Amino acid sequence: MPATPTGRTTDDTRAATATAEVPCRIVVCRDCCCGSPKVTGVDHTAQTDRLRAAAPVRVSDCLDVCDQANVIVVLPSAEGRAAGARPVWLGLVNDPDATEDIAAWARAGGPGVAPLPDTLDLYAIKPPRRRTAP
Repeated sequence: MPATPTGRTTDDTRAATATAEVPCRIVVCRDCCCGSPKVTGVDHTAQTDRLRAAAPVRVSDCLDVCDQANVIVVLPSAEGRAAGARPVWLGLVNDPDATEDIAAWARAGGPGVAPLPDTLDLYAIKPPRRRTAP
């Protein structure tokens, strides 16, 4: 079977998958404060499910900004990273309207592809500093 310039054979079914656009992704904090009864009045499962319907979601342990619970991070797609986008950290995401705004932004392409909606700008927080080894 002849190889293409990428080294794949011409009948390689991975070619279409390997070049498919990687969407923006979402990380939800679900540990000691976020996603717990400490944040009252939020259906954490419904929030995660709603976001998962818009983009791939990864559930994380503590993201170290407990005073901003519920914390959600929107990671840029490959296209967004190519445009220079960085992850967008959002805190105090405790109402369904904010969750809907995040889902709509993710569907539109997220960081670097679609502008951050003004309503989500109100939720933007600084990520915690990385710890360095002594």
